[in-house]
Amino acid sequence: MTDYKEEDFLQLSGIQHFRFCRRQWALIHIEQQWEENVRTVEGGYVHEIADQPFLREKRGDRLIVRALPVHSRQLGISGVCDVVEFIQNDRGVPLTGEKGHFLPVPVEYKRGKPKRDESDRSQLIAQLMCLEEMLACELSVGYFFYNEIKHRVEVQVTEEDKERTRAALREMHQYYDRRYTPKASTGPHCKSCSLNQLCLPNLPERRTVASYLESRLSE
Repeated sequence: MTDYKEEDFLQLSGIQHFRFCRRQWALIHIEQQWEENVRTVEGGYVHEIADQPFLREKRGDRLIVRALPVHSRQLGISGVCDVVEFIQNDRGVPLTGEKGHFLPVPVEYKRGKPKRDESDRSQLIAQLMCLEEMLACELSVGYFFYNEIKHRVEVQVTEEDKERTRAALREMHQYYDRRYTPKASTGPHCKSCSLNQLCLPNLPERRTVASYLESRLSE
């Protein structure tokens, strides 16, 4: 496997958009379109609570680190984990300034409640895979904290989960390299999409939203 160059890294968080809707991901990350709705505003507030950079807190057998930057050259992504808990474990890795060995466990904070699709889960798996590569360890568990239900949900991660994540990221890189925006695949998910007023699903396949808006402005 050929590693990606740093300048070709995609945003890790984009995989959540991609698994929700490929067109939404392309509009945000290729065409640079964005529109806030109540869900994105509330989601930002939840992350502000979790993301307190450089804050390390020791609680018993675990070290809690917030807003931890992560990356993967194999996957070609970079981003920030809301929280990573380093739990003391003989199978873990040494940490600078700490005694013993620790296994990292990513904890992702979300605004609502568990989703039926794989979008949230794929983001957590990508974080876990970055931690595996950076720290040279094998991981199989992460957590979500959902603000609506106010408790954690454990996620067991299999090799099949990781392979699906690799496949999604390969597809994302292919789309990005081609600057390709897929046609809309309409469904119930469109109602909750933050870009539902910009998506323009009836545009011809080869016409981008950016080019459509530019043509309308020049009329």
